[in-house]
Amino acid sequence: MATEQVSERRSSHLRGITVTAVSTLAGVAAAVASSSVLGMTAKDQLGLGIVGAFVLLQMPLLQGLGIDVNDFSVKDYLYVVFMTFSLWFVTWTILLTNNVTF
Repeated sequence: MATEQVSERRSSHLRGITVTAVSTLAGVAAAVASSSVLGMTAKDQLGLGIVGAFVLLQMPLLQGLGIDVNDFSVKDYLYVVFMTFSLWFVTWTILLTNNVTF
């Protein structure tokens, strides 16, 4: 009985780490894509479309990594969107501030 609880906690922990890692890396990748597509112009709303596409592309990626996306609640989806958007915003701001282009 105790081993089932440990196993369940471990799988829940690995699920959380995987979702967090994928969403943060997707946010950084969206910032790099925004920088390469839009260059040094942050006035175009295409950047939001790019980050939205990266949010949507995460769901099949998470399923491929063994995460049951059908089990996600609204809170889980909001977490993925928030983490991706936050890392996109911070990374793209740093890239724009330092005039980095790809």
